[in-house]
Amino acid sequence: MASEEELFANIDALLEEEPQLPPPAERARLREAAGITQARLATALKSTVQTVKNYENGRSEPKSPRLEAYQRLLKGWAAKYPTHPAPAPVVAPQPQVPETFTHVPTVEQDEAEPDIGTAVKPVQERPVVRPATSSRRPAAKKAAAPAVDPRFPHGPLAVLDGDGSAYAVGGVVLDCPATTVPELVEWTLRESRLGAPKLNRYGKDSDPLIVLTAAAAVKLGLPERLEGHEQRRSLRLPEDHPVVKQVAKAKWQLTQRGFGPWARIYRKAQGRDRQCVQLAILSWDALDERSWPGVAEMEPADIARVLGVYAQRVITPRGSTAVSGLELMTALRPPTKAVQDPETGNWVSGYNAGSLGTEPMDPAPPEATPEHPVVVSSGWTGGFLNEEAYQWVRPVQTLSDEECTLPFAVGLDLNTAFLAAAARLVVGLSAPDHFHAPKFNPKIPGSWLADLSHIELDPRLPSPFTPDGSRPTGPAWYQTHTLAYAQELGHDVHPIEAYLRRETGAYLDPWHDRLKNAYVDTLADMGVTKDLDDAAFLAAMAQHKQNDPALAAVLSAIKATVKGGVGKLRERPQGKHYKEGETWPALARPTWRPDIRAAVISKARVNMHRKLNNMAKMTRLYPLAVLSDCVVYPSPGESPLDFLPYAASGKPQPGGFRLGPTPGLAKLEGVQSMLWAVDLMEKGLNPARHIKGGDAVLDEGE
Repeated sequence: MASEEELFANIDALLEEEPQLPPPAERARLREAAGITQARLATALKSTVQTVKNYENGRSEPKSPRLEAYQRLLKGWAAKYPTHPAPAPVVAPQPQVPETFTHVPTVEQDEAEPDIGTAVKPVQERPVVRPATSSRRPAAKKAAAPAVDPRFPHGPLAVLDGDGSAYAVGGVVLDCPATTVPELVEWTLRESRLGAPKLNRYGKDSDPLIVLTAAAAVKLGLPERLEGHEQRRSLRLPEDHPVVKQVAKAKWQLTQRGFGPWARIYRKAQGRDRQCVQLAILSWDALDERSWPGVAEMEPADIARVLGVYAQRVITPRGSTAVSGLELMTALRPPTKAVQDPETGNWVSGYNAGSLGTEPMDPAPPEATPEHPVVVSSGWTGGFLNEEAYQWVRPVQTLSDEECTLPFAVGLDLNTAFLAAAARLVVGLSAPDHFHAPKFNPKIPGSWLADLSHIELDPRLPSPFTPDGSRPTGPAWYQTHTLAYAQELGHDVHPIEAYLRRETGAYLDPWHDRLKNAYVDTLADMGVTKDLDDAAFLAAMAQHKQNDPALAAVLSAIKATVKGGVGKLRERPQGKHYKEGETWPALARPTWRPDIRAAVISKARVNMHRKLNNMAKMTRLYPLAVLSDCVVYPSPGESPLDFLPYAASGKPQPGGFRLGPTPGLAKLEGVQSMLWAVDLMEKGLNPARHIKGGDAVLDEGE
């Protein structure tokens, strides 16, 4: 008989063996059952799509620590999606993990609302639920639904119509008996079971959103329209309006922005109970047509579908897409986390590494705006960063006769170029320190004063150092990426002074990953997938908006979230009563970070110039104009396939512009005649602006 030592040795040997994974075919089945693409899984595992394919066809196996992470994921999926249907397991109550205690100002209010705690627990009563039998139900295909949180079975939001029908995601219709705003808030928190789980373990759940149609607004005592001299989205109900009085009488509160198109109604936290509801009034222009094309005119069920897909893939809207873009940054990188005090054993709020913290940070004077208190109080006259997107038109005299005889001008638009620039972008997390005559280091984020006016570049290309593409005329402030690109081009860089940050991190990485997946997945649902060749890609892009207008609106909102979120990092003062040198509400946010905005734009502009330069080397083609992320080329044909560089094998040449649905790759924006484009250039106009159909600056307002 074996001894005890031998038995324990055998058991220890088993314990030390590598974790066993299910067969390759089962791995693929579990992933598909969860509705996860190979690209998303590759992102989660910090790997590549090809590696995931190898895992699922048995060609290779993961190694530690990826092995343990992959095994944990597969075990979780196996419990949710067994081979044979099994009874649904009883969901264990979530442990009471202490929430963070430090409130961070949000972007849709003039002053921070009081901390209102965490989500209120739903009572046992269930709302009346009926299937959406109305003809207003969306007939188009639905995006793959994620696993439903048992606390929020009806999704993150509902669209309330005038007959008391609240259209939630998935075709569910709830009966809402509320006839006043306070009753609506009570019903939402206690009966609707709406909401969304937090995006980060240290964050907090998303509050439920109720979208009011014009009929619902009138039924609740609200005016159908907000009228005034200012834009409706900036108007508010007066404090003596009956609905505002009703809210106050019922012991509810409004944020300092008052009752406007995006109204936030809450009560102070009672222990761990969070009581807060977000309202959006459609007829008050809550959904801007530029970001949500056609959505406000849709039927309630279709609106619920559009906003539901956006909430699932991005975040539950809390205001404009610009507001949501900035809120997403904080939701994915919460400023604090609960930590245990070693002396008392109590849970207290502590800094969450990699975040921007809880307190606003003054910028360096050259990073600020001229009206900023830091500039006004110090009397700063040393100049400012001018890291903006390209708005450049090529001088007509640099056009060759051969170029002028080409019949077409073709516009290429980079997919979410600023999102691509945010990938693996190292930014400062601490306050800036001032240095004189520092040695340039391309790995340190900050602002550098340097003279690049001596650098000679091809006049047929825009200068990479200025937004208008002109050659610098003397010393100027540049973000790190701009100077690093000057070094990359082979030029010496000798900064005169600099404002640099010692603590750094890739703050925007999770923001980039979530928005990239949202963009790519939404395009894939519209028939534009990564496996298409260039010709098929152009054909799919030509009709993708007509295939599903609802998803087209989601795609537009995702793109607006990227640009608006980056723009909000340097939100300027608004209102005619503002005086220079005064503070303004946005400065109270830790996310008022003009240096991060400058880093994103600088990297995007450098990326654009690098592609332009490589295209010139490979094809000897030079652009006619560049507007932000759109570039116009002269072409012998109507398609970019007529001038983009391809290898003999038919594959696109690396380094230049490539077509595809991924952020940073190009798509066809428009085709015009070459004579038309040259005529615009002679008049001092930008062909890219007209092909693109509008400006493309990063909005700092909303």
